[in-house]
Amino acid sequence: MSVADIKDLVVSFASDHGAVKAVDGVSLTVEKGEVLAIVGESGSGKTVTAKTILGLLPETATASGAVVLTRSTGGDVDVVTLSRSQLREVRGTDVAMIFQEPSTALNPVFTVGWQIAEGLRAHERVSGAAAKAKAIDILRQVGIPDPETRVNYYPHQFSGGQKQRIVIAMALVLRPGLIVADEPTTALDVTVQAEILDLLRSLRDDYGTAIVLITHNMGVVADLSDRVAVMYQGKVVEQARTRELFANPQAQYTRDLLAAVPYVGQGRAGAAARLSGRAVGAAAPLVKATDLVIEYPGRLGRGGFRAVDGVSFSIGAGEVLGLVGESGSGKTTIGRSIAGLTKATGGSLDVLGTEMVGFKEREFRKHRVDIGFVFQDPASSFNPLLTIAQCVAEPLIVHRRAGDVASARGRVDELLEAVQLPRSYGDRYPHELSGGQRQRASLARALALQPKLLIADEPTSALDVSVQARVLELFAELQSEFGFACLFISHDLAVVDILADRIAVLYKGKLVEEGTGAEVLGDPKHPYTQRLLASLPVPDPVAQAERRELLRALRAADPVG
Repeated sequence: MSVADIKDLVVSFASDHGAVKAVDGVSLTVEKGEVLAIVGESGSGKTVTAKTILGLLPETATASGAVVLTRSTGGDVDVVTLSRSQLREVRGTDVAMIFQEPSTALNPVFTVGWQIAEGLRAHERVSGAAAKAKAIDILRQVGIPDPETRVNYYPHQFSGGQKQRIVIAMALVLRPGLIVADEPTTALDVTVQAEILDLLRSLRDDYGTAIVLITHNMGVVADLSDRVAVMYQGKVVEQARTRELFANPQAQYTRDLLAAVPYVGQGRAGAAARLSGRAVGAAAPLVKATDLVIEYPGRLGRGGFRAVDGVSFSIGAGEVLGLVGESGSGKTTIGRSIAGLTKATGGSLDVLGTEMVGFKEREFRKHRVDIGFVFQDPASSFNPLLTIAQCVAEPLIVHRRAGDVASARGRVDELLEAVQLPRSYGDRYPHELSGGQRQRASLARALALQPKLLIADEPTSALDVSVQARVLELFAELQSEFGFACLFISHDLAVVDILADRIAVLYKGKLVEEGTGAEVLGDPKHPYTQRLLASLPVPDPVAQAERRELLRALRAADPVG
């Protein structure tokens, strides 16, 4: 029995240059209790297709074809033909959506209980006490601890994984037959991602909920989906059962997509070659931390919070150190401390010959020219009012390597070519570039001053697999060409394995394991590293099923709390 039937769907968007066709003749069926994954690179039309199911297209969009939903009250409706008031009746009761970024999906000025109950109030005549009781019950079902108390909390009082659970609770509260999940785990670290996937799996198994899963993570597809539809340039190029598609992909694009997925073990040969070709320890390290402590002061009489607790490591010239761990482990705090953006409060942190514990900005300012920073989200790290050339030239102007953008343009063009962007892209604005192109421009800006040290904070987490593969290949080429040292912060173990010479694992502010990729990922010693590795979904349904059982066993043993 199908809960949604998409027939010959075509969606176009009006633009200054004429109509742009985003979805071109898509036909899909979603069965009751089935997880259908729709995959493809950015711009393939997967999110537009999913939003059409809920009638969430903007006014500039024109849709034709049919999107037939089976209603919980009986009968079918074509979403494409519904009015706004009719769509409000369907949303929440028959189909609901889990958005990609829970922080923007939740209203910061209302409690989570109020927001969960909002759907109940919109569709049912229910008292305030009954709505709150229902909100508490649904919070308990999605695994929020102490729901009786936390129902009165605000979104900022929850972690990223907990906020995603709350968004799932909002989608579940009216028990719709179909849930559309748009990249529900993209911003989460692997351990939290595994918990969210288990939760979505229980929705399917316990309640018979059908799920349309939009994702670029092929490991998530292998872990959760029953069937896969592959989209490319607005068309479905292949549909198959999950195991069949991974074992024997038919379309060339599907084969290319699977080939682009990084996996643990892929980078060990390259890392071994880099290490053997370098005189490790021959020169003083660029960064050396000894029993490093970083504390955030408490407020309103409360004690401080120790984010980094006695961590020791070093980064040699030309070396890439991969720093991994779940959210809150202290990764980004260490990166910001090395850049002088967060104060180190104890131990020792030597960066380019300057002690960062108690440092003065005027003493460290001369070293800022030698440090580059690549941010996680290139869209928010660029000034939208400046062209790409102006953004890339900014470090040159600030450090007086150029008087203005015009005098820096030659160097900017060289940098754009180095990151494989045409020179003409310098005249474009950030919103005119794709996510992968913006991240390349971000690399160009970070390398503008030829730094000795680069800090890359989750630089590929927001990119789809094909774009991520190209950015990683480019990063490796640039690191080889320019020879900069790098602290590469990520929650994706496979990405770190490809790029890093050594890997350091953080857990609750402490360094629990360090070594080469073969040592840390090939033969992990610490229970937390073992759990972290087991949490990483792999693009193989058979292997992933075995890995899922291993993770359950590790959780049952609970050796790391």
